[in-house]
Amino acid sequence: MTAESLSKERLRLWLRMLRVTRQVESELRERLRTEHDSTLPRFDVMAALYASAEGLKMNELSKRLRVSNGNVTGIIDRLVEDGAVERIAIEGDRRATRVCLTGAGRESFSAMAIEHERWINALFEGVTEEDAHHIGELLHRLPASLDDTH
Repeated sequence: MTAESLSKERLRLWLRMLRVTRQVESELRERLRTEHDSTLPRFDVMAALYASAEGLKMNELSKRLRVSNGNVTGIIDRLVEDGAVERIAIEGDRRATRVCLTGAGRESFSAMAIEHERWINALFEGVTEEDAHHIGELLHRLPASLDDTH
């Protein structure tokens, strides 16, 4: 294989990956909207908070999600209004707050996460366990430098 044909094949791979990602993401957005009156960014914020029982500082949350503080703040404001998240002052730092899911927020997210996993399972029904593992292994070959781009 020539360098040019390898380059073209990698480009085709990227375009396939992008197409599939967009299709799955679109389906998830629609299902979250219609079945949970939620959004994918809201789901992502709740997932990050669910994984961190002690909560996260806003800048930690933004960094984990790879988005700006401004993007997260609006979502957190709405989650607080809905009673799913609480803000906790950090002693000794008047500017920083820690956010964490409330009991109701943990229950709500848990229900969404169970359905989310079912949706993904259904969307990937043509992929065997062995295929999923193999594809995952292949994707791990992508340069580690991609992890440092954000």
